[in-house]
Amino acid sequence: QVQLVESGGGLVQAGGSLRLSCAASGSIFYINAMGWYRQAPGKQRELVATITDGGSASYADSVKGRFTISRDNAKNTVYLQMNSLKPEDSAVYYCNAALWPTAREYYSVSPQDYWGQGTQVTVSS
Repeated sequence: QVQLVESGGGLVQAGGSLRLSCAASGSIFYINAMGWYRQAPGKQRELVATITDGGSASYADSVKGRFTISRDNAKNTVYLQMNSLKPEDSAVYYCNAALWPTAREYYSVSPQDYWGQGTQVTVSS
């Protein structure tokens, strides 16, 4: 069984910073891409940033230049450093990992998506 556990959310004033962490644990053979998504009330979940196993990152236009995604492959952990936060960044942030739980699956199927439980980020104006 695979678990993704996020931490680091909270309340911050506009212009402030937060750092989110997400650790994957359990039956994991190999993690492909990892990423962060967010969902604000009444809105669809949207991609914030992703990072490949090789470290290539991509970002939503709305966060470019303010957020930085990184990962520690040895710890199966992905981070999201969020600077210059704005009230419109307020949302529940979800961690995602595309991974293979076993070697057998690695050689036979596409990676499976796993999600964390979400962590609330609130930015006050």
